[in-house]
Amino acid sequence: MKKITLALLLFSAFLSYSQTLNQPANWPNSNWSITGDYLTDANVFEANPTVTSNFAYDDDDAQNGHNDDIAAESPIINLTAAFNADESWLSVGSSYVFHDFGETLIIQYWDADSSSWVNWGNEISGTQNPPTDNFCSGTYEGFNSAPLNIASFSPNQLSNFRYRISYDDNNIWGYGFCFNSPTISSQTPPACPNVSNLSVSNINTDTANVNWQPGSTETNWEIVIQDTGSGVPTSSGISTTLNNPYPVSGLSSSTSYEVFVRGFCGGSDYSNWVGPLTFTTLVDSRVNFSTQPMSANDYDLAVVDMNGDHLDDIISVSQNSVKVHYQLSAGGFNEVDLSTPSADFMPSWSMAAADYDRNGQTDLLYGSGSGVTFMKLNSAGTSFTQSSTSDYVFSQRSNFVDINNDGHLDAFVCHDVAPNVYYINDGSGNLTFYQSNVTPNAPVNLGDYPSGGNYGSIWIDYDNDRDMDMFIAKCGGSEDRRKNNMLTNNGDGTFSENAAALGLDDIMQTWSSSWGDYDNDGDMDAFVGASSGTHKLLRNDGNGVFVNVTPGAGVSGAPNGHENVSYDIDNDGYLDILCNGTILYGKGDLTFEDADNGQLNYANGSFGDLNNDGFVDAYYNGNIYWNLTTNNNWITINTVGVQSNIDGIGARIEITTTNGTQIRDVRSGEGFKYMSTLNTHFGIGTETGIDHITIYWPSGVIDIINDPAINAPLEVVEGATLTLENSFVNDLVIYPNPTKDVLKISSTDSLQNAIYTIFDINGRRIMNSRLSQNTIDVSALNTGNYILRIVSGNSIKSQKFIKQ
Repeated sequence: MKKITLALLLFSAFLSYSQTLNQPANWPNSNWSITGDYLTDANVFEANPTVTSNFAYDDDDAQNGHNDDIAAESPIINLTAAFNADESWLSVGSSYVFHDFGETLIIQYWDADSSSWVNWGNEISGTQNPPTDNFCSGTYEGFNSAPLNIASFSPNQLSNFRYRISYDDNNIWGYGFCFNSPTISSQTPPACPNVSNLSVSNINTDTANVNWQPGSTETNWEIVIQDTGSGVPTSSGISTTLNNPYPVSGLSSSTSYEVFVRGFCGGSDYSNWVGPLTFTTLVDSRVNFSTQPMSANDYDLAVVDMNGDHLDDIISVSQNSVKVHYQLSAGGFNEVDLSTPSADFMPSWSMAAADYDRNGQTDLLYGSGSGVTFMKLNSAGTSFTQSSTSDYVFSQRSNFVDINNDGHLDAFVCHDVAPNVYYINDGSGNLTFYQSNVTPNAPVNLGDYPSGGNYGSIWIDYDNDRDMDMFIAKCGGSEDRRKNNMLTNNGDGTFSENAAALGLDDIMQTWSSSWGDYDNDGDMDAFVGASSGTHKLLRNDGNGVFVNVTPGAGVSGAPNGHENVSYDIDNDGYLDILCNGTILYGKGDLTFEDADNGQLNYANGSFGDLNNDGFVDAYYNGNIYWNLTTNNNWITINTVGVQSNIDGIGARIEITTTNGTQIRDVRSGEGFKYMSTLNTHFGIGTETGIDHITIYWPSGVIDIINDPAINAPLEVVEGATLTLENSFVNDLVIYPNPTKDVLKISSTDSLQNAIYTIFDINGRRIMNSRLSQNTIDVSALNTGNYILRIVSGNSIKSQKFIKQ
C-alpha cells in the first residue's frame, strides 16, 4: 500500500483546509459536521467528533418513538491532483463498538454527480458482547471497509469526494454505538478485484440465495458456506459461474452460517475473500417466511392497494413525498415517488388509508403526537393535496369508517390525553373536525374520558346487527382511565358505551386488540393483547356478551407488546393471532398453539398479499416477509361499494363451505400503528369449493355469490347479485299500515335473531337493529314512504309501509 497526500478543500470566504490521507481524521476536528435528526442531550449524543475523539450515540437513552438518524461527515476531499490509475482504490479503517438491535451503521461516500450518499460496502455488524450504555467504554473491534474503486469517477466526483459514518435507528428503540477516529487510505487495485455488495436472500429452512456484484469482468468465482466463526477460508471453495443469485441447498434448519466469495480471473489470480456475511436458516415451522429488503421512506407503515387494481402495494412517507411500490400483476414492484406538500404532521403514531373522496385512488391519514394530516391522492394518481386542522391531537390508533352511514367514509382518531376526535365527510371529500363531548353540537360521542387513555380502536360488528361498533383498548393512569370501552352502534346514528355490561371493561394495560371468529360459530370473539401483564381471550356467547376463556387457550405465553392482528396465515380455515412477532395458530375451537417454536421469523408490521398468491405476507421496517405458503386453498374478496363507501369498509362477509361458515369485517386500521390490506382473505384448508358467499353492505344491500371459483381473487360490486327489489314477499305482514308510532310484524317463518333494516324510498338505510320482539318503534321517523326488510338466517323478506 502506497501513501499519498491529498488536499481536503473546505471552501469559505477566508479559509481553506487540507488533510493528509493515510492519517486519522484527527478527531476532534471542527471541519467535520454532524447531520440528521437526533437528540443533543449528552446522555444520548455521548461523543461528538467535532469536539471529542469519538463518535457515539446512545439510542437506548433516546425517547421511545423518536426516529433517530445521525451522521458524522468529513469535509471535501479533492482527489483530482493525486489520482492515478495505480492507486484507484480507497478504504476506511477504524475500530468501533456497536450493539445491533436492527439499526443501520454504515460508511457512505458522496456521489457529486447524483447528489446522493452511496453505501460504501455492507452495513457494519454488531460487536461481541457490547454494553447497553456508555458505548465508548466497551471492547472495540477492528473495522476495514470494502475497497472502493474510484477509477471510473468523473472529475466532479473526484473533486468533491467526502465520506461519512451514518447511523439510523430505523425507528427502533435500539441501543447505540461508539466509533473511533477513522483513517482513509489509498491502495493499489488488486489484479483480480474483489466482489462487492455481498448479500443473502430468500432464506428458508434448508436453502438460500447468495448474491454479489462482480469486481470487474470476471465470470468465475469461488464460494464458501461454513459455520459462523470459522474465519477466512484457507483453501479453495466451490467454483461457480452463477451469481445474482447463487442457490445454496442442503443447509440445516435453525442454523447460523457465514458466506465468503472471491473472484477468479484465471491461472492463479484470485481476488481477496469477501466476507463473512452471516445468516441463519429458518426453523422448520408450520409457515416459514423469507425476507427481501425494500427501500422505503421514513415512515413505512402501510400495505394497501393505492390505485384500485386490488393488488396490495407498499407505502412509505416522508415530509414531502409518498413512496409507493406498486405491485405488478406479472410480479415484482414499480417504485414511484409522489410529491406531497410539506406535511403539517407526520405519522409518528399511526397511519390509516382509504379512498375517502371516492376517486379510485387511496388517500392517507397521518396520526402524529400533535395533530392529524390527510393526504388526498388525485384521480390520476400523480400528486397529493393536504388538509389538516390546527387542533391538538395526541394521536394513537386511527381508522377510516362510515360513522354516520351516509355512504361516505369518515375518519376516527384515538386521543391519548383528551376525548377522542373524528372527522365527518360531507360527501365531496371535505372533512369536518369534531371532538366527543367537546365540540358544540358534535353529532356523536365516541369516547369522552377527560384525560383520554385511548390507544387501540377497532371497528367491528360484535353483535351481528349489521352495523359497525367500536372497541377501544385503553392504557395508563387510574383504573377508570384505562377501562376498555365498547361503543355500541344503536343503528339510529347514536352510540352507547356499554363495555361493563358486555364483560369488556378490563383495566389491563393494552395498546391493541384483535377481533375474529376464532371458533367459526358466526360471531366475533376478542383477543385483548397486554402491553404488560397477561393477554386475555374472550368468547362471544352469541348474544354479544363475552366470557373469559384465557386459561388453557394457549395465548398466555405470547410476548407483550403493541401489535395484535388476526389473519389465517396458513389458510387452514381457522383464524390465527399475530401477536408481537409470534404466530398463535388457531385450531378453530378458541385454542391456539405456537407451532413455530417461538421463532420470530416475521414481524408485526403491515399485512397483505404482496405477490397475489393468496397467502398473507408481512412488511416491516424495510423488509418484506414472504409467506412461503402451504397446500391449503383460499379465496380473496375485493369489495367495491356503490351505495356504500367505495372500499366496502364496514361490510360483513360470510363464506359457507361443507365445513361451516367463516366471517370477516372489512376495516381500515387494526393493531396499533400500521395499516394493512383492505382486501378480505379466507383460507379454506382442504375444502375444494365454496357453496356461497354473502356480503352485508353498510347500505343494507345484500349480495349472494354462489359457487365462486377458489384459489383466485373475486371482485364483488355492491348490488351486482341479490338486491332489495328481489326480496318483496307476501308472507311478511306489517300493520297498521300506515302507522304513526309502532309497526307490528307477523310472518310464517320464525323471526328469532332476525335483523331489521328500514330504508327510505331512495334506498338509504335509516334504522338498523336486532328484532327483540315483533314490534318496531318508528315514532322518530319523518312522515313518508319506507321499506322494512327483515333478515333471519338465509331468509330475506321486505315490505313497504307509510309513516304518518
